[in-house]
Order: sequence, then structure tokens, then C-alpha cells
Amino acid sequence: MHGDLTFQDMYNNMELVEDEDDDSDWEPVAEPVEMISWFCTNCTMVNLGDIVHCDLCGEHKTSGILKHGFLASSKFPQEDSHIDGKIEANGNVIGFQQSALSSPTAVGFDERMLLHSEIEMKSHPHPERPDRLRAIAASLATAGIFPGRCQAIAAREITREELERVHSMEHIQTVDFTANIFSSYFTPDTYANEHSARAARLAAGLCADLASAIFSGRAKNGFALVRPPGHHAGVKQAMGFCLHNNAAVAALAAQVAGAKRVLIVDWDVHHGNGTQEIFDDNKSVLYVSLHRHEDGKFYPGTGAASEVGSKGAEGYCVNIPWSCGGVGDNDYIFAFQHVVLPIATEFAPDFTIISAGFDAARGDPLGHCDVTPVGYAQMTDMLSNISGGKLLVILEGGYNLRSISSSATAVIKVLLGENPSAEVADIAPSRAGLQTVMEVLKIQNDFWPGVGASLTQLQSLWEGFSYDDKAAEKGHKMRRRAEAPVWWKWGRKRLLYHHFITRHLRAKRKREQK
Repeated sequence: MHGDLTFQDMYNNMELVEDEDDDSDWEPVAEPVEMISWFCTNCTMVNLGDIVHCDLCGEHKTSGILKHGFLASSKFPQEDSHIDGKIEANGNVIGFQQSALSSPTAVGFDERMLLHSEIEMKSHPHPERPDRLRAIAASLATAGIFPGRCQAIAAREITREELERVHSMEHIQTVDFTANIFSSYFTPDTYANEHSARAARLAAGLCADLASAIFSGRAKNGFALVRPPGHHAGVKQAMGFCLHNNAAVAALAAQVAGAKRVLIVDWDVHHGNGTQEIFDDNKSVLYVSLHRHEDGKFYPGTGAASEVGSKGAEGYCVNIPWSCGGVGDNDYIFAFQHVVLPIATEFAPDFTIISAGFDAARGDPLGHCDVTPVGYAQMTDMLSNISGGKLLVILEGGYNLRSISSSATAVIKVLLGENPSAEVADIAPSRAGLQTVMEVLKIQNDFWPGVGASLTQLQSLWEGFSYDDKAAEKGHKMRRRAEAPVWWKWGRKRLLYHHFITRHLRAKRKREQK
């Protein structure tokens, strides 16, 4: 990588960065291809010819996921008549009674956040799209969870004074100015339209009010169903689809309400560089992030285990950087058992926030990892007793609609008091996962003595670790086949299109010969 380049330099000089190490979350294909037939509603994958199921995720071309969420059939068109609760095309949830005001779990949602969308017509839909919220809301409505079992909180726009605790005035004014522009871009993959500034203020306002309500006891816990996401937004910049940092706003709102120590656990597949920057020298906020890193080659390139905080706050930043894709439930839960929970317990937070990106979920076109809804439920459950149960979950990334809606629903069920369906005892990590956890423990042992026992235990485990190279290579190949196509990384190349066109024509010739 080009260590002397800033991220903005990389955006402005893309030719200096090798394609396979592309520093962008998403790179649209430069030119359209004539044979495109339809884009999958679920994963935005391009599909050619007369096929009716997505070549990547298997979703039917007339998917009902935006009406019924993950409960809709992925293989065939689904009738709507048997579903009592539906979500209209504009995002309005209908068909259920109002949320139960006595529910201990609060959900923040406002349909005006759906107006934030990319205006410029490109050759491929942007992965961070309004359908993300629609699919989750549809899943919750269909299951009778929200509206139904959760209480809604009224949405308000965050004030400029509240944002100034997190962002520079220049950044706040820059985001606000986009309200005067039909279509604009902060970076090549971070868009705005005339509604985006309000959507970002609503998202931040919902997160702040949820944090205040939970800490004050007006709600036991909560889920912020918000967009645009926030964890890449730093003090002075918007990037990585993020405009304002919702988790940071919520953390400081909790502190205004009386919390002395706030824990932020970020399980988005990308490192939350913005959140880390904001709290880098703050001992009252412990930031823990689990993410793909790969020696800085995975977006945004930050989040090495050696990044621990600064200016007297060393140890209050804990990065768990995976060295490869394909990471699944076992590695995440293993890291929770040996790193996240021991350090969180020693920190003893008054309030806990989860930056819940679901792009490490199985089938995500950007994350290429393998976490399941059960895995997310387990991680939520493991954090549910920290801070006396005062827990706020904030939506970040996640771009496979079926994965994010099923995962978010599983998390909210845990918030409502349901038990995860699997046990976490005797978790066996991968070799790479164990190596990452040990690397983190060796670094954090200087700041958190409580992890010393885990480090000693894992060093013994490492010495006797049995590793089947052939089995690992087989698993790696299987993960590669399950990954999204090459053009997610190499957006300016047409290799994949040629592959699909060739396969399409070959299949067509076979049909004609029959």
C-alpha cells in the first residue's frame, strides 16, 4: 500500500492504487454492458439473459423481500394475501397495531431516512440504498416485532450544538450545504442528495435520544434502524457511505445523561476509523472493533492491532484485525470470549453501544465473511449483561438484504429477551482467527491485566494446535466460490462481464440445440 498517501489522496489518484488493493468500499463499473437483464433486489448482482434466480444469491427476480423481509421466499414469487403486516413501497409499515408502549425495547426509525439515495444513474445500483431499511422493517413487521412488541420513539433532527461535540464546524456545514444541491459526492462512493443532510441529522438524533432513554431507564435497550451509517465519519470528513458518526453522537449523549464510561463494540466488517479517531485520546470511551484488515489492504486500511489509542488513553482502543475473509461465527465468538468480554468487564462501562454492521454476514457482496444470524444473536447476548443491560444497537453497514434483515431480526429478538438458539461452549477458532486473537492479547496485556490468563491459555493451545492444510485450502476455495464476483473489487474491469456473457451464450446455444 502507499503509506504516504492519505485516503483523500487515494480517492483523487486512483491510478496510484493497484486494482486488487482497491481502497474503496465499492467501485461502480465505468461503462454499462448491453446484455444486462436485471439487478438482484437482494444483493444488487447483475444477471443476464432469461434466468429468473440471481446467479450470486439465488433470489428470484420478482423477490418479495421488500414486502416481507427475509421471511419471503427467495426462490419463487410469493403471494401477499397471507401476510398481515406489510411495508409499502415508500417504507410505511401498515397492518399491525401500534407499538406496545410498555415494551422495554425501543426502536428508532423514520421513513424520511429513505429519501437519502444516489441520484446519478450509474451502471450498477449503489449498495448503500434505501432498500436496506425497507427489508429490515418488512422483516420486523411481518414477524410482529415492530410495530408490535417494541416501542417507537419520536424522531428529531440532531442540533448543531450536539454535533459540535463530535465533528468540526466545517464538516457540519459541508454536510448541511448538500441540501442545496440535487446530487453531490464527498468521495467517489459517498453520495448525497438534497435530502441527505436531514436524513443524517435524523439518524444522529434518533441515536442520541435512544441513548438518553436507555440510560435514564425509560427503555431497557434499543435498536437504531437508521441510515446513512456513521462509523467511517471522522471529526472532519465524510467517507465510506457515512456522513455523521451516529455511535459517537450516542456515546456522548449517554455521557450527558450521566454515563461515566461508555463501551462501543463495532462488529462491522470494515474498521470504524471515524469512531476510533473521535475517541483516540478519550479514556471514558472504550472502542473495540472486529474487522477485516489484511495488513491494511482491506478498506479503509486502518485498525491494526497496534493502534491502541494515544495521549494517555493507550489501551482504550482495541482492534481485532482479521487477516483474511471467510471469518465466521466461531472466530467472532472466540474473540468475544477471550478479548472483548474480559476487557469490557475490567473497563466496567455504564453504557454499551454496538456499531452493528451486518456486512460480515454470510452472503454479503462486500464483506465476504460468514457470520450467521445465530452468531450475531450470540454476540448480542454476550453483551446484554454488560452495563446492567443498558445496550443500544446502531445499524451500520450490510448490503445483502436477506442477510441484514435476518441478522437484525435475530439481534432484536435477543433485546426482547429471547435466548439464542445455540450454545457457545467449546468454540474452536480457525488457525488465522486464533493467531489474530493471540496477537491482540499480547498487545493489550500491557493495558488490561485481566487478559493475561487468556493469553497463557491460548499460547498452550497454539502449541498443540492441529491444522489440516489440505482441509484449510479446500475451505478457502469453497469460500472463494461463495464470494461476490471480482468486479466488486475491480470495478473498472470487464472480465466478469465477459465471463457472464460467455456462459450466457453457451447456455443459450445448449437450449437451442435441444
